[in-house]
Amino acid sequence: MKYTSDYSAEVERLKNEIQTADAIVIGAGAGLSTAAGFTYSGERFYKYFSDFADKFGITDMYSGGFYPFPDDETFWAWWSRHIYCNRYMDADNGTYKALFELVKDRNYFVITTNVDHQFQKAGFDKERLFYTQGDYGLFQCSIPCHNKTYDNKELVLDMIEFQNDMKIPTGLIPKCPVCGEPMTMNLRSDDTFVEDEGWHEAARRYRHFLAACKGKHVLYLELGVGGNTPGIIKYPFWQMTADNKKAVYACVNFGQAGAPREIRERSIIIDGDIRKVLEDIK
Repeated sequence: MKYTSDYSAEVERLKNEIQTADAIVIGAGAGLSTAAGFTYSGERFYKYFSDFADKFGITDMYSGGFYPFPDDETFWAWWSRHIYCNRYMDADNGTYKALFELVKDRNYFVITTNVDHQFQKAGFDKERLFYTQGDYGLFQCSIPCHNKTYDNKELVLDMIEFQNDMKIPTGLIPKCPVCGEPMTMNLRSDDTFVEDEGWHEAARRYRHFLAACKGKHVLYLELGVGGNTPGIIKYPFWQMTADNKKAVYACVNFGQAGAPREIRERSIIIDGDIRKVLEDIK
Protein backbone atom coordinates (compact mmCIF):
# COMPACT_ATOMS: atom_id res chain seq x y z
CA MET A 1 0.00 0.00 0.00
CA LYS A 2 1.38 3.39 -1.02
CA TYR A 3 0.47 6.38 1.07
CA THR A 4 1.75 9.89 1.51
CA SER A 5 2.82 11.62 4.67
CA ASP A 6 4.84 14.64 5.68
CA TYR A 7 8.36 14.24 4.26
CA SER A 8 10.12 16.08 7.08
CA ALA A 9 8.26 14.14 9.73
CA GLU A 10 9.11 10.81 8.13
CA VAL A 11 12.78 11.78 7.79
CA GLU A 12 12.81 12.74 11.48
CA ARG A 13 11.21 9.42 12.40
CA LEU A 14 13.83 7.54 10.40
CA LYS A 15 16.65 9.50 12.02
CA ASN A 16 15.27 8.64 15.46
CA GLU A 17 15.00 4.94 14.59
CA ILE A 18 18.58 4.84 13.34
CA GLN A 19 19.75 6.37 16.61
CA THR A 20 17.65 4.26 18.97
CA ALA A 21 17.15 0.82 17.40
CA ASP A 22 18.86 -2.16 19.01
CA ALA A 23 19.79 -3.37 15.52
CA ILE A 24 19.53 -2.13 11.94
CA VAL A 25 19.09 -4.51 9.03
CA ILE A 26 19.79 -2.69 5.77
CA GLY A 27 18.35 -4.14 2.59
CA ALA A 28 19.74 -2.45 -0.52
CA GLY A 29 18.67 -2.72 -4.13
CA ALA A 30 19.62 -1.16 -7.45
CA GLY A 31 17.95 2.13 -6.53
CA LEU A 32 20.68 2.82 -3.98
CA SER A 33 23.44 2.53 -6.57
CA THR A 34 21.41 4.61 -9.02
CA ALA A 35 21.15 7.33 -6.38
CA ALA A 36 24.92 7.04 -5.90
CA GLY A 37 25.50 7.81 -9.59
CA PHE A 38 25.79 4.33 -11.05
CA THR A 39 23.24 4.91 -13.80
CA TYR A 40 23.12 2.40 -16.65
CA SER A 41 21.68 4.66 -19.32
CA GLY A 42 21.78 8.23 -20.59
CA GLU A 43 24.89 10.39 -20.42
CA ARG A 44 26.97 7.93 -18.40
CA PHE A 45 26.25 5.09 -20.81
CA TYR A 46 27.16 7.10 -23.90
CA LYS A 47 30.29 8.44 -22.23
CA TYR A 48 31.78 4.95 -21.97
CA PHE A 49 29.89 2.88 -24.56
CA SER A 50 29.17 5.19 -27.50
CA ASP A 51 31.12 2.89 -29.83
CA PHE A 52 28.98 -0.11 -28.85
CA ALA A 53 25.86 2.02 -29.22
CA ASP A 54 26.86 3.10 -32.72
CA LYS A 55 27.86 -0.34 -33.97
CA PHE A 56 25.33 -2.61 -32.27
CA GLY A 57 22.45 -0.28 -31.44
CA ILE A 58 22.76 -0.93 -27.69
CA THR A 59 21.01 1.77 -25.67
CA ASP A 60 21.98 1.02 -22.06
CA MET A 61 24.35 -1.10 -19.98
CA TYR A 62 21.67 -3.46 -18.73
CA SER A 63 20.34 -4.55 -22.10
CA GLY A 64 23.89 -4.72 -23.45
CA GLY A 65 24.58 -7.53 -21.02
CA PHE A 66 22.19 -9.73 -23.02
CA TYR A 67 23.42 -8.76 -26.49
CA PRO A 68 24.57 -11.70 -28.70
CA PHE A 69 28.02 -10.40 -29.54
CA PRO A 70 29.62 -11.99 -32.61
CA ASP A 71 32.69 -13.40 -30.84
CA ASP A 72 34.34 -13.83 -27.46
CA GLU A 73 36.77 -10.99 -28.08
CA THR A 74 33.89 -8.51 -28.45
CA PHE A 75 31.92 -10.09 -25.59
CA TRP A 76 34.80 -9.54 -23.17
CA ALA A 77 35.56 -6.06 -24.47
CA TRP A 78 32.00 -5.16 -23.49
CA TRP A 79 32.02 -6.94 -20.16
CA SER A 80 35.46 -5.76 -19.06
CA ARG A 81 34.36 -2.19 -19.67
CA HIS A 82 31.04 -2.81 -17.91
CA ILE A 83 32.78 -4.35 -14.90
CA TYR A 84 35.36 -1.58 -14.75
CA CYS A 85 32.74 1.20 -14.84
CA ASN A 86 30.54 -0.38 -12.19
CA ARG A 87 33.03 -2.12 -9.89
CA TYR A 88 36.47 -0.55 -10.06
CA MET A 89 35.80 3.04 -11.10
CA ASP A 90 35.38 5.53 -8.24
CA ALA A 91 32.03 6.99 -9.23
CA ASP A 92 30.07 7.16 -5.96
CA ASN A 93 28.74 10.67 -5.39
CA GLY A 94 28.90 10.19 -1.64
CA THR A 95 25.65 8.32 -1.11
CA TYR A 96 27.18 5.10 0.21
CA LYS A 97 29.59 7.05 2.40
CA ALA A 98 26.70 9.08 3.83
CA LEU A 99 24.88 5.87 4.70
CA PHE A 100 27.98 4.47 6.35
CA GLU A 101 28.43 7.59 8.48
CA LEU A 102 24.86 7.20 9.75
CA VAL A 103 25.22 3.57 10.83
CA LYS A 104 28.94 2.96 11.42
CA ASP A 105 28.56 3.09 15.21
CA ARG A 106 25.30 1.15 15.24
CA ASN A 107 24.66 -2.60 15.35
CA TYR A 108 23.99 -3.16 11.64
CA PHE A 109 24.01 -5.79 8.94
CA VAL A 110 23.58 -5.35 5.18
CA ILE A 111 21.90 -7.65 2.69
CA THR A 112 22.05 -6.47 -0.90
CA THR A 113 21.25 -7.60 -4.41
CA ASN A 114 23.79 -5.10 -5.75
CA VAL A 115 26.97 -6.53 -7.22
CA ASP A 116 29.11 -3.39 -7.44
CA HIS A 117 31.05 -3.69 -4.14
CA GLN A 118 30.21 -0.12 -3.12
CA PHE A 119 29.48 -0.97 0.52
CA GLN A 120 33.03 -2.13 1.18
CA LYS A 121 34.50 0.77 -0.76
CA ALA A 122 32.54 3.15 1.49
CA GLY A 123 33.94 1.57 4.66
CA PHE A 124 31.31 -0.98 5.70
CA ASP A 125 32.65 -3.99 7.58
CA LYS A 126 32.82 -6.91 5.13
CA GLU A 127 31.84 -9.25 7.96
CA ARG A 128 28.49 -7.43 8.07
CA LEU A 129 27.71 -7.73 4.35
CA PHE A 130 25.84 -10.35 2.37
CA TYR A 131 25.97 -9.97 -1.42
CA THR A 132 23.25 -12.40 -2.44
CA GLN A 133 23.53 -12.04 -6.21
CA GLY A 134 27.28 -12.12 -6.74
CA ASP A 135 30.06 -9.64 -7.36
CA TYR A 136 31.30 -7.95 -10.54
CA GLY A 137 34.80 -8.46 -9.15
CA LEU A 138 34.62 -12.25 -9.38
CA PHE A 139 34.78 -14.77 -12.23
CA GLN A 140 33.58 -18.36 -12.11
CA CYS A 141 33.57 -21.36 -14.40
CA SER A 142 30.64 -21.10 -16.81
CA ILE A 143 29.73 -24.80 -16.46
CA PRO A 144 30.47 -24.62 -13.48
CA CYS A 145 32.79 -27.55 -12.83
CA HIS A 146 33.59 -26.46 -9.26
CA ASN A 147 32.30 -24.05 -6.61
CA LYS A 148 35.07 -21.50 -6.51
CA THR A 149 35.33 -17.88 -7.63
CA TYR A 150 38.34 -15.86 -8.75
CA ASP A 151 39.27 -12.20 -8.34
CA ASN A 152 39.27 -10.56 -11.75
CA LYS A 153 40.69 -7.06 -11.25
CA GLU A 154 44.09 -7.64 -12.86
CA LEU A 155 42.61 -9.40 -15.88
CA VAL A 156 39.83 -6.83 -16.32
CA LEU A 157 42.36 -3.99 -16.24
CA ASP A 158 44.42 -5.80 -18.90
CA MET A 159 41.29 -6.19 -21.05
CA ILE A 160 40.62 -2.47 -20.70
CA GLU A 161 44.20 -1.49 -21.54
CA PHE A 162 44.67 -3.73 -24.55
CA GLN A 163 41.24 -3.74 -26.21
CA ASN A 164 41.05 -2.20 -29.64
CA ASP A 165 38.09 -1.61 -31.93
CA MET A 166 35.77 -3.20 -29.35
CA LYS A 167 37.81 -6.40 -29.13
CA ILE A 168 40.28 -7.77 -26.59
CA PRO A 169 43.30 -9.89 -27.57
CA THR A 170 42.32 -13.55 -27.87
CA GLY A 171 44.94 -14.50 -25.29
CA LEU A 172 43.08 -12.54 -22.60
CA ILE A 173 39.84 -14.52 -22.90
CA PRO A 174 39.45 -16.12 -19.44
CA LYS A 175 39.36 -19.90 -19.22
CA CYS A 176 38.56 -22.08 -16.23
CA PRO A 177 41.83 -23.24 -14.61
CA VAL A 178 40.26 -26.62 -13.81
CA CYS A 179 38.36 -27.72 -16.92
CA GLY A 180 39.43 -25.18 -19.53
CA GLU A 181 35.89 -24.07 -20.36
CA PRO A 182 35.10 -20.34 -20.62
CA MET A 183 34.84 -18.31 -17.44
CA THR A 184 31.91 -16.00 -16.80
CA MET A 185 30.84 -13.35 -14.31
CA ASN A 186 29.78 -14.46 -10.83
CA LEU A 187 26.28 -13.02 -11.25
CA ARG A 188 23.07 -14.84 -10.41
CA SER A 189 21.14 -15.26 -13.64
CA ASP A 190 20.39 -19.00 -13.64
CA ASP A 191 21.22 -22.21 -11.78
CA THR A 192 24.91 -22.05 -12.81
CA PHE A 193 25.60 -19.27 -10.28
CA VAL A 194 28.41 -20.32 -7.93
CA GLU A 195 27.73 -19.86 -4.23
CA ASP A 196 31.30 -20.19 -3.01
CA GLU A 197 32.59 -20.57 0.54
CA GLY A 198 32.57 -16.82 1.10
CA TRP A 199 28.94 -16.60 -0.03
CA HIS A 200 27.87 -19.31 2.41
CA GLU A 201 29.82 -17.74 5.26
CA ALA A 202 28.09 -14.41 4.65
CA ALA A 203 24.70 -16.15 4.52
CA ARG A 204 25.39 -17.81 7.88
CA ARG A 205 26.43 -14.51 9.46
CA TYR A 206 23.23 -12.91 8.18
CA ARG A 207 21.06 -15.71 9.58
CA HIS A 208 22.80 -15.45 12.95
CA PHE A 209 22.31 -11.69 13.03
CA LEU A 210 18.59 -12.06 12.31
CA ALA A 211 18.26 -14.72 15.00
CA ALA A 212 19.88 -12.40 17.52
CA CYS A 213 17.37 -9.66 16.59
CA LYS A 214 14.25 -11.62 17.52
CA GLY A 215 12.07 -9.72 19.98
CA LYS A 216 14.29 -6.64 19.92
CA HIS A 217 13.74 -3.11 18.63
CA VAL A 218 14.86 -3.65 15.04
CA LEU A 219 14.86 -1.23 12.13
CA TYR A 220 14.46 -2.95 8.78
CA LEU A 221 15.76 -0.26 6.45
CA GLU A 222 14.96 -0.94 2.80
CA LEU A 223 16.76 1.28 0.28
CA GLY A 224 16.01 1.28 -3.44
CA VAL A 225 14.57 -2.23 -3.65
CA GLY A 226 12.31 -2.73 -6.67
CA GLY A 227 10.01 -5.52 -7.72
CA ASN A 228 12.39 -7.75 -9.68
CA THR A 229 13.38 -10.00 -6.77
CA PRO A 230 11.11 -9.02 -3.84
CA GLY A 231 11.57 -12.41 -2.19
CA ILE A 232 15.16 -11.61 -1.20
CA ILE A 233 14.69 -8.39 0.78
CA LYS A 234 11.26 -6.77 0.57
CA TYR A 235 8.94 -9.66 1.48
CA PRO A 236 11.18 -10.99 4.28
CA PHE A 237 11.44 -7.47 5.75
CA TRP A 238 7.63 -7.16 5.72
CA GLN A 239 7.24 -10.56 7.36
CA MET A 240 9.89 -10.00 10.02
CA THR A 241 8.33 -6.64 10.88
CA ALA A 242 4.89 -8.23 11.18
CA ASP A 243 6.26 -10.98 13.42
CA ASN A 244 8.04 -8.61 15.83
CA LYS A 245 5.88 -5.92 17.44
CA LYS A 246 9.00 -3.96 18.40
CA ALA A 247 10.24 -3.79 14.82
CA VAL A 248 9.93 -0.86 12.43
CA TYR A 249 10.01 -1.08 8.64
CA ALA A 250 11.39 1.85 6.62
CA CYS A 251 11.17 2.06 2.84
CA VAL A 252 13.07 4.78 0.98
CA ASN A 253 12.52 4.56 -2.75
CA PHE A 254 11.92 7.06 -5.52
CA GLY A 255 8.51 6.30 -7.01
CA GLN A 256 8.21 2.83 -5.47
CA ALA A 257 7.76 3.42 -1.75
CA GLY A 258 5.06 1.51 0.09
CA ALA A 259 4.18 -1.04 2.75
CA PRO A 260 1.39 -3.53 3.51
CA ARG A 261 -1.57 -2.33 5.56
CA GLU A 262 -0.74 -4.92 8.24
CA ILE A 263 2.42 -3.03 9.25
CA ARG A 264 1.44 0.50 8.24
CA GLU A 265 1.48 1.84 11.79
CA ARG A 266 5.08 0.66 12.20
CA SER A 267 6.29 1.76 8.78
CA ILE A 268 8.22 4.80 7.61
CA ILE A 269 7.56 5.50 3.94
CA ILE A 270 9.68 8.04 2.08
CA ASP A 271 9.12 8.48 -1.64
CA GLY A 272 12.22 10.40 -2.61
CA ASP A 273 15.81 10.40 -3.77
CA ILE A 274 17.91 8.29 -1.40
CA ARG A 275 20.89 10.61 -1.60
CA LYS A 276 18.80 13.61 -0.52
CA VAL A 277 17.11 11.65 2.24
CA LEU A 278 20.46 10.63 3.72
CA GLU A 279 21.73 14.20 3.49
CA ASP A 280 18.58 15.48 5.22
CA ILE A 281 18.98 12.93 8.02
CA LYS A 282 22.53 14.16 8.60
